[in-house]
Amino acid sequence: MNHTKGGLVIFTANSHPSSRELGKRIAERLGVELGKVQVYQEANRETRVQIQESVRGKDVFVIQTVAKDVNTTIMEMLIMVYACRTSCARSITGVLPYFPYSKQCKMRKRGSIVSKLIASMMCKAGLTHLITMDLHQKEIQGFFNIPVDNLRASPFLLQYIQEEIPDYRNAVIVAKSPASAKRAQSFAERLRLGIAVIHGEAQDAESDQVDGRHSPPTVKTTGAIHPSMDIPLLIPKEKPPITVVGDVGGRIAIIVDDIIDDVDSFVAAAETLKERGAYKIFVMATHGILSSEAPRFIEESAIDEVVVTNTIPHELQKLQCPKIKTVDISMILSEAIRRIHNGESMSYLFRNIGMDD
Repeated sequence: MNHTKGGLVIFTANSHPSSRELGKRIAERLGVELGKVQVYQEANRETRVQIQESVRGKDVFVIQTVAKDVNTTIMEMLIMVYACRTSCARSITGVLPYFPYSKQCKMRKRGSIVSKLIASMMCKAGLTHLITMDLHQKEIQGFFNIPVDNLRASPFLLQYIQEEIPDYRNAVIVAKSPASAKRAQSFAERLRLGIAVIHGEAQDAESDQVDGRHSPPTVKTTGAIHPSMDIPLLIPKEKPPITVVGDVGGRIAIIVDDIIDDVDSFVAAAETLKERGAYKIFVMATHGILSSEAPRFIEESAIDEVVVTNTIPHELQKLQCPKIKTVDISMILSEAIRRIHNGESMSYLFRNIGMDD
């Protein structure tokens, strides 16, 4: 990789060891040293940032990984960006491999679109460009009024499948729900493999509704029109019993998704695939949040291996569960930084990526 021209400063916005490690890997690939900055929490939990070198007229890149305390992570990022802005940096690019609050990108009843709020705060603080990876919904890019480069981790995960799963030709790519079918289709087409989709939910035969103990009985909709209005009422949804569309018998099942956090759905999917005859089960995801008791549930489940990237620190989870493996994506982040700093085209990083990927 070619080294960059002068005027480049790279900061890591928190003191988490994994964030520093990712920042060091990126800096080494670019042939520069990490910028000198001090980020710490005061006694009252206020975040303080002290930049210890000049950034006037320079291109600043702030690398921030989302540790366990998400809100502190966001404040560290905002304060550091604002500090660079008030120090007259020429440009300030945020490098957030995982964009926090990305799951809250749609209106839910009386809730709010928190992703839009975070995007507005970052732009207001002084961010001029954002590099992220595998946004939960691509539409989040529209929440920003600055350029956003949404990189893909799929090339690294595909490479892992080809190199680390010897008999991957006997595999089938699985979507654990119809919502993730597009991602599974993308993987399957690139690997020339088949696809399977899990639909429905497990039915509990011992439930109160089945044996008559449920009281009062459930009320079924008898008509489609409200008695006092002419507004049609939607028929309530009812998921069918869980089914697997596609043949997984005697095959390796590779479940793909963008985020793995609450692993209940992945564990349930693995059990279903085992019942259908899959002899080995892998889970591939970009962002391994793996919060709460996720490592223990994975260790006790039918899942053979969980493969995630280092967009989020998960060293502690790996100690708790040897099934968790990590793929390094610092190469594509460093190349994106180099191209932005040198004013080169970013299209090379998005080659062979279609509108649906």
